[in-house]
Amino acid sequence: MSPSGKTIVLAAFLAALGLCETAYAQQNILRVYMDQARVLKLDRPVSKVIVGNAKVADATVADAKTIVLTGRSFGTTNLVLLDADGNAILDESILVSIDEANTVRVFRQTERSVLSCTPNCEQHNQQDAAAASE
Repeated sequence: MSPSGKTIVLAAFLAALGLCETAYAQQNILRVYMDQARVLKLDRPVSKVIVGNAKVADATVADAKTIVLTGRSFGTTNLVLLDADGNAILDESILVSIDEANTVRVFRQTERSVLSCTPNCEQHNQQDAAAASE
């Protein structure tokens, strides 16, 4: 393939990648950091709380119109909140990730470690480190 052909293929790939990232960013996703909580205020009282995968996130009813969402492990799941009549108040995806602002990555040749530095730097286990880089 000629150099100009490679450039066209690379440009097309980068454009497609940009479109995929834009589509992903436009989805309604509730983001929460692992081992941290996020408060969701609702317009009407919730009667039932359903979390797709309780190993990834947990939802606690603080009061009839307040849900506390907590990240348990890296990954994605969904949250469905129903009112007393069974109507959906909320049906959203949840993304649990690491707080990138408070991490340090250490590279030693082919080995990599991810340290969470809140407030002291502690190493995540290998599974957590691999998920954080994705």
